[in-house]
Amino acid sequence: MTALEQPDSAVVDAVAEPDEGGVLGRAYRALSVGVVSVVLLIAFEATAVGTAMPVAARELHGVALYAFAFSGYFTTSLTGMVLAGQWADRRGPLGALTAGIGAFAGGLVVAGTAQVMWVFIVGRAVQGLGGGLVIVALYVVVGRAYSERLRPAIMAAFAAAWVVPSVVGPLASGAVTEHLGWRWVFLGIPVLVVLPLGLALPQIRRRAGGPVKAHGAPLDRRRIRLALAVSVGAGLLQYAAQDLRPVSVLPGLAGAALIVPAALRLLPRGTYRAARGLPAVVLLRGVSAGSFVAAESFVPLMLVTQRGLSPTLAGFSLAAGGATWALASWVQSRPATAPYRERLMTLGMLLVAGAIVAAPSVLLPAVPVWVVAVAWGFGCFGMGLVIGSTSVLLLRLSAPEEAGANSAALQISDALSNVVLLSAAGAAFAALGGGSTAASAAAHVTGSHPAAFAVVFLPMAGVALVGAWVTTRLREPEGAAHEKTR
Repeated sequence: MTALEQPDSAVVDAVAEPDEGGVLGRAYRALSVGVVSVVLLIAFEATAVGTAMPVAARELHGVALYAFAFSGYFTTSLTGMVLAGQWADRRGPLGALTAGIGAFAGGLVVAGTAQVMWVFIVGRAVQGLGGGLVIVALYVVVGRAYSERLRPAIMAAFAAAWVVPSVVGPLASGAVTEHLGWRWVFLGIPVLVVLPLGLALPQIRRRAGGPVKAHGAPLDRRRIRLALAVSVGAGLLQYAAQDLRPVSVLPGLAGAALIVPAALRLLPRGTYRAARGLPAVVLLRGVSAGSFVAAESFVPLMLVTQRGLSPTLAGFSLAAGGATWALASWVQSRPATAPYRERLMTLGMLLVAGAIVAAPSVLLPAVPVWVVAVAWGFGCFGMGLVIGSTSVLLLRLSAPEEAGANSAALQISDALSNVVLLSAAGAAFAALGGGSTAASAAAHVTGSHPAAFAVVFLPMAGVALVGAWVTTRLREPEGAAHEKTR
């Protein structure tokens, strides 16, 4: 998650209003309920679609293209993020948010009505473009409509909006898929978007509408081209990681050749070396999200294939993490913890690293499987401390006219790290026999390649420890903050 702009003269009166009880006070209630509801629906879609996806791929005779239904969403969302940052800085977040929700809903409809797999993938790609627009625009709204004191609280509310979907989403999706068909998982969500939009859009127009400057920031077409290069490169990299034949080296190299120079130009200068201040914040977002997501993706498969759990029980092993993540987001939002934010983020990354190290201990038969649930609860608590805080710090370190671009950079770091680390983990997993493990999972028998899981978790724990070091570089150099306000 990200956070964005300061108010201009058109919205300064709204921000200057008294807080009146916080984000649910009279002045902010309709806006808060609206934007949190949008996040709730996105969270439900993210947790529910994974349950329906295997059935959809089988019915559309597209199991061979299964991975592209995920990567299609991921890669187009990168372009949407950069486009939303440009759009919000130039004209305000309202247009980007409206267009993003429209594309998100439209993509769901295309996917839900698809008769062949390639149309389904196109729908997911359109949906990803909309999702990228929405996530950046939402945090621009937060930065412009809420006072600095309230921003940690609304970000904690965003995290809390993921709790119920993370528990209920897979179960509800499974029931709908079984009794009504997988298409209704996709077609039912667009209808639910109407109410939150009706609540939020009038408030967004009043409190956060319009550009930061009188004539808006100029459109940077070069950044749009760079975003397209990152999206194409990410797709090629994912394709290469899924196919370990020697010929796959070529698309892998082509993907890296597109991603590396484009990412260096899209992210703040010095991000790759954790330069103090904003670059370190952006890098930390990618390191934390990428290491955690790459590890988490293999937890259910490990429990099913190595310990014989059902897919439902394996999924429930991660369910408590939604609650601890939301709790940590609430902790970081308290005014009393604000002076200790950097220390809390260091603690958070150590908890993430510890959880990732502890998870593969269940590969030993003597270790009870509930160890994973406990460890992942602590890991999610750490992520709640880090993710919410990176959003708060981004707001604090961004000049008003750079808020949209910096928000996009934070999201790109998050998404791109997921792509790269998931691709690396997947390739390592397959190289050490993970393919046969996955096959045995489909057959509901115990796998015989624990080393394939260890080679995923242990390097990701190392990446998380790098993140703990990055948390020591979040403060700006002396004098930088003064220069920004001049």
